[in-house]
Parts: sequence; structure tokens; C-alpha cells
Amino acid sequence: MIVKEVLDNGLTLLTEAMPHVRSVAIGVWVKRGSRHERLEQTGLSHFIEHMVFKGTKARSAEAIASEVDSIGGHMDAFTAKEYAAFHLKVLDEHLPLAVEILGDIVMNPLFDAVEMAKEKKVIFEEIKMVEDTPDDLVMELFSQAFWPDHPLGRPILGTRQSVAGFDRDEMAAFFRSVYHPGNIVIAAAGNLDHKKVSALIHRHFGDLAPGKGKHAKPQPPKAHAAIVTRSKKELEQVHVCLGTPAFRQGHQDRFGSYILNTVLGGSMSSRLFQNVREKRGLVYSISSGVSSYSDAGSFTIYAGTGLDSIDEVVRLTIEELRRMKDEDVPPAELRRAKDHLKGSLMLSLESTGSRMNSIARQEIYFGRQLGLDETLASIEGVLAKDVRRIANQIFDGGLAMSVLGNLKGYRPRASQLRV
Repeated sequence: MIVKEVLDNGLTLLTEAMPHVRSVAIGVWVKRGSRHERLEQTGLSHFIEHMVFKGTKARSAEAIASEVDSIGGHMDAFTAKEYAAFHLKVLDEHLPLAVEILGDIVMNPLFDAVEMAKEKKVIFEEIKMVEDTPDDLVMELFSQAFWPDHPLGRPILGTRQSVAGFDRDEMAAFFRSVYHPGNIVIAAAGNLDHKKVSALIHRHFGDLAPGKGKHAKPQPPKAHAAIVTRSKKELEQVHVCLGTPAFRQGHQDRFGSYILNTVLGGSMSSRLFQNVREKRGLVYSISSGVSSYSDAGSFTIYAGTGLDSIDEVVRLTIEELRRMKDEDVPPAELRRAKDHLKGSLMLSLESTGSRMNSIARQEIYFGRQLGLDETLASIEGVLAKDVRRIANQIFDGGLAMSVLGNLKGYRPRASQLRV
């Protein structure tokens, strides 16, 4: 059972007991991410994610790492477009120390100027790593062109220029404006007792002062069917991303879009994988995916292929999109897609970390918990005519496209991308 408690200062605590395991995963989730940054702040949320581990009033960076290692725990953090999280997975007996450490790094980071200077170099290397990972880079190029002049289109890591310009005072001010109880969800799943967890949270987070005022609601993005190319002569493959606007996180048809994605390119038995890779051997990798935010979403298709095969891969992809619009998914294929989604979901929920992630994200986006039975029923309730209707709604015009590789002057035509 999932228990929700709101502390007097506005912080939200969620716990889910899993008595059959010996571990507990606990995370501090902040309901602000890279999309809440101004242009000159691009990458600041991610930089803060790094800096909270670089020392607090009570612990050095080495002490934080040593304490976690001494109990065999696993500590990590990430920054997303609409939230950031700091999480620990430990044996149940070490939960008090885990909460103490999380409380310390979230409430008492030093943001030491010397450490900031060193960490800038680390983030510069992280940015270079994206540049050297073409399947990541082509998606970044796509997002920047798809949502231009909007925070959702900007890189979470920031740019070398924006990161280089950050100073301690700016970081500390941003931290104070964002890291307050009204923006914080603490989620824990595993072998735990809610009352005991609550006592720990009150002890280490209860004194966190409420924030002042409310944040302005972010503006939804406007999507553009842009075509962007970038030549990198050292690449052997050409990397392609096609995409179109899709549903926001809470849209009533989101489960239908998940099934559409599974049928089209979300599994090894999907149409794109079978028809483009297995039958024709044109790609090593081809897949589709859905990205959903509070007020927007995108449906993307990625492929890695040869320069002389791009047009054929795009043509075959467009054919599959048109088939999704023109024909109902056959019963056996629909059944397979539903079972794939349900199986993947239920297998993931055997992990304390996945359960912790799930309850936190549902609180952030819905303000309530969607039970497993409700989710499974929503998947099961999708009909073939729903998938076809959704395909016609999503694939209703020209696709946006990004292309990365040794292009030798290649540039796609907009007419190729009409669905």
C-alpha cells in the first residue's frame, strides 16, 4: 500500500512497503527541471545536481562517498526537463543513515567556488561525451529544432558557454528559489514502515522553511516541422531522427499512444524493426519512442544507416506510418503489444528503485497514485480503432527531421516527410 503524507512545511512524503525485500530505495525529487531555467541559466539545474555531492556544512565530498560505500549503498542523481532527483538504495537497516545523508546534501550544500571551478571541467567533458555519442546528439539536434526558443528544446547539460558563466552567488540564489518543501517530493519503496520513515523525514527535513510565493506556470512549446542536418566526417553511419508532436503526460489517449509506439517501433517484433532491419538489412538499429511532459509531447523514430540508404529508410518508415493510419492493427498484433507493455511494467515494479521512481513521478504529474490495476485496465481498454484514430491524429502532416553524419552535401526534402 502507498501512503501519502504532507508535512506542515508543505513537503510531500510517499512510501510503499515491499516486505518481501531487504532493500529500500529512497529519493528526494524536486519538481523543477531544465525547462524552468531562463536562457542564461541553461544547465544550472544539472550543475546543482553535481554540486550537492561536492561537500556540505557537515561532510566533505569524500566523506559523502565513503559513508555510502561503507554501507554498500548505491547513490545517484539525475536532472530531467521537469524534475531532478537524488536517490539512494540501501539495506533496510541503513535507512536512517540514507535519510541523514540525503537531508544533508539537499539542505546544506556549500557550493564551494573552488569545487565549482573543478566541476565545470567535469561538465565540459560530459558535454563532449554527448558530442561523441551520435545517437544522443542527433536527438539533441532534433529537440533544438523541434522546440526552438523554448526551454524544452535546450540541452539539460547546458552549453559550454552557459556553464562557464555560472558563479556561486547565482547558483545559491537559484537553489534557494527552487529547493523548498512545496517543490519537494520524497519517495521511498522497500522493506519499510511508514511511521518510522516519517519520523526520519521530520527529523531531517522538517525544519526546511517553506518557499515564498508560487512559480509562474511555464508556457507550452510550439512545435516546428524543421529539417536540420549536421555533418561529422568522422562518423561511419548516418543517424536519423524523425518526429512529430504527441500527447502530454496526462492525456486521455496516452495509453493508446504507448500501444501505437510498441506496434510501430517499440520492440524487436515491431513493424519498423522487422521490415527495415530484419527483412531488408538497411539498419542496425531502428526504434520509436514517446516523450511526454506536463503540457507537450513528441513521438520520435531513430535509425542508424548508411548515407545511400537514408531515403529508402525514410520511405519505408513513412509507409509504416501511413499503414498505421489506414488500417486497424490486427487482433494478434494488438494482443502482443498489450502483453508486451503489461509485462514490461510488472517486471519493472519488482525493483524497489523502479517502484520509488513510479510513485514519485505519478505524484509530480497527477497528484495521485494510479494503481497497477487501473493502469493495466487502461492498457487493456485500448481498441484497434483507438490506435488508428490516434495515428491519424499524431501523423497528420509533415515530420520534423534531424540528420547527423558524413553527409557529403545530402539534405532531405520536406516533400519526403509528408505522412
